[in-house]
Amino acid sequence: MKKTVALVVIVFAGIAGPVLIFQSCKNKNTEKLQSTEFIFKEKLSEYGFFKEPLNKLIPTTRLLNYELVTPLFTDYAIKDRFIVLPAGQSIQFKPQAVFDFPDSTIIIKNFAYRNAANEKIMIETRLLVKDPFDKKWKVMNYLWNKEQTDATRHITGAKVPVTLLDDNNSKISTVYQVPNTNDCKRCHINKDVLTPIGPKARNLNFTRANQTTNQLMLWAAQGKLSGLPSINQVPQLPDWKDATHFTTGQRARAYLDVNCAHCHTPGGDAYNTGLFLEYEQTDPQKLGLMKAPVSAGGGAGGLDYDIVPGDAAHSVLAYRMNSAAPGTAMPELARSVIHKEAVQLITAWINQMPKSKN
Repeated sequence: MKKTVALVVIVFAGIAGPVLIFQSCKNKNTEKLQSTEFIFKEKLSEYGFFKEPLNKLIPTTRLLNYELVTPLFTDYAIKDRFIVLPAGQSIQFKPQAVFDFPDSTIIIKNFAYRNAANEKIMIETRLLVKDPFDKKWKVMNYLWNKEQTDATRHITGAKVPVTLLDDNNSKISTVYQVPNTNDCKRCHINKDVLTPIGPKARNLNFTRANQTTNQLMLWAAQGKLSGLPSINQVPQLPDWKDATHFTTGQRARAYLDVNCAHCHTPGGDAYNTGLFLEYEQTDPQKLGLMKAPVSAGGGAGGLDYDIVPGDAAHSVLAYRMNSAAPGTAMPELARSVIHKEAVQLITAWINQMPKSKN
């Protein structure tokens, strides 16, 4: 039987990015449309996201740079975030959940550290891509070379010895853990669906340093965000470092939301623990107050409750945050050192709670 095969190639959104191929196969009685799965490129430079030199992360004009008011902690890493939108399309606003991104969106997150000479050294770049064919998000890591000229697709994870400067310019020597793609999926999956974590209205609703316009309002004015209501109606997550405008409790809850709640939420990787740390959570038991830990084993340090009000020293939550030991440290992924400032905040928050009468 004779077939006619037609190939149509569409290059994504005008950037030298992923190539999507449709193959149409026809015969006398049938016509079948078959599309290929999204294919990640071998090197970061092949996408054309950034100008040369690549490690300066100077974006092409179509990249949308963004920041989070309270970001995820990763070994004091410097993070540069970008979104690539298909030409002529915009993000759809959602008040509580992650925004609705159009098909073919790429979210880029770059990780770097400050070395002893206060130089910015790139480590890895992670891509989240919304495949237009199956409407699913897909993830890939890229590991930077020592020459800082490019990053190569890296699926299996890596251990990178580094000596970095923390937020107080103190030196820390550690082995940075580049996650494998399955590790990325553990944090990003909810109810078996992989999804972005950070870009929610409440975590984007602020005015960035050196800017005069609210980040979300700026996106709307640029035509990048649709459906934005009055900014006063948009939820806002506290800045965990801002002790002037937010209470200790607000800052602590914001930190736990961003660093823990993607797993500790219904449908998340740690849903079976019953410890749910979303900022909106109001149930004391689900927040861990006088709640016995589930499946922690030796990681609980012999302590009886996730949070003992007024007593951080006997609270599993503070204990696990104050450890970098495998099997004890929480979060168990994305860090190899203790986030000292966060431990101080969570300790203060627990100690300020009225002591339990039990």
